[in-house]
Amino acid sequence: MAKAAGKVSGSKVLGAKVSGSKAAKKTVRRRKAPAPSVVSNANADEVLGHYRQMLLIRRFEEKAGQMYGMGLIGGFCHLYIGQEAVVVGMQAAIGEGDTLLTSYRDHGHMLACGMDAKGVMAELTGRIGGYSKGKGGSMHMFSKEKNFYGGHGIVGAQVPIGTGLAFAHKYRGNDRLSLTYFGDGSANQGQVYESFNMAALWQLPVIYIVENNQYAMGTSVGRASAQTELYSRGESLGIPGVQVDGMDVLAVKAAGDEAVSHVRDGKGPILLEMKTYRYRGHSMSDPAKYRTKEEVQRVRAERDPIDHLRAGILAAGCADEAALKVLDREVKEIVTEAAEFAQNSPEPDAAELYTDILVEV
Repeated sequence: MAKAAGKVSGSKVLGAKVSGSKAAKKTVRRRKAPAPSVVSNANADEVLGHYRQMLLIRRFEEKAGQMYGMGLIGGFCHLYIGQEAVVVGMQAAIGEGDTLLTSYRDHGHMLACGMDAKGVMAELTGRIGGYSKGKGGSMHMFSKEKNFYGGHGIVGAQVPIGTGLAFAHKYRGNDRLSLTYFGDGSANQGQVYESFNMAALWQLPVIYIVENNQYAMGTSVGRASAQTELYSRGESLGIPGVQVDGMDVLAVKAAGDEAVSHVRDGKGPILLEMKTYRYRGHSMSDPAKYRTKEEVQRVRAERDPIDHLRAGILAAGCADEAALKVLDREVKEIVTEAAEFAQNSPEPDAAELYTDILVEV
C-alpha cells in the first residue's frame, strides 16, 4: 500500500478513498469457520510448537497461582488457564511487526508473543527485573520490542487503543495489522462499538478477537447480553464475523489465517468470536460459585485444549510419550527459573516512582 498523506476528511482517510456503507453492503457478514488442519507428520513441527507454547502458558499460570497464594504476588491476578489455544493459534497466524494488546488477563499473550518468562514473573512479584520495573504488576506490562502494547485494567479500554494501532499501520502504509483482544464482558461496552464504527468507516487493518469464556466476571453471557452470538456484533457496520472453537488451537489457527488474509487484502476489520472457557475464577479472589464443579470438570475432561492436542499428536505418531515428557520437563524448568529469578530480583528503588511518567520530545 502506498504511503498516505496525513489528512483525514469526509470519505477519505490518509489519502485513500473509503467507501464506507457501500463497502459494508458488499461484505459477507457472517462466515463459517474454516476447517482446522489435521495433525499429521506433515505438520508435526508446527503442532509440537503449539503444544509447547500452550503448555508453557499453562505451567506458568499454575505457578503464578501458587505464588499468589504464598503472598509473593500482590494486587489483582487473572489467570489464563483453559484459554491457551486462542492466543497460541492467533499468534501463529500473524507476522513480524503485527501488533497485539489485550485486557488484564494478559500473561498468556505476553508469553505467546515471545516475552521472557523471567521478566513477566518478576513483574508479577513487583521486582525491578520485570517488564515495567515492578510498577505495573499483573495488568500493566508492555514490550515494544515484541509489539505487545499491554495488558489494560479498564474493561474494554484496550479496544480503542488497538483500533488506534490499526490506524497507525494504515497511516504508515506498512502492511501490518492489529490484533485486539477483549472478553465477552467487554463486548457490551460503548467504546467497543465506537471503535467498530471507526474501523469499518476507514477500513482499518484490525482483527477483533472476543475471548468468550462464558462468564465475564461472574455472570453468564445469557444473563448479561440480549444478543449472545457475539461474532455478529459488527454486523450492522458490515464487519464480518466468525465463530471459532477456541478450545482447538488448529481451529483458531485456520480462522486466524483466513482473517489475516482478509485484513491484508485491504478489506477492513473482521471479528472473531473464540468460544473458550476459563477453569479458574475471574481473578484470584473469585471463588467462582456461580458455576458447578461438575461443569468445570466436564469441560476439562472433554475439551481441554492441551489434552486434545496431545491426544492428536500421539495418535498421529508425531511424538511418543517419552518425547512429550521431555518437553514437559523443559517447560517446567523454564517456569522454575522464572519463579527463582522473580524472587531473587530486588524490589525497585523508591526513586523509580518518578521515572517513566513523562516523555520529553
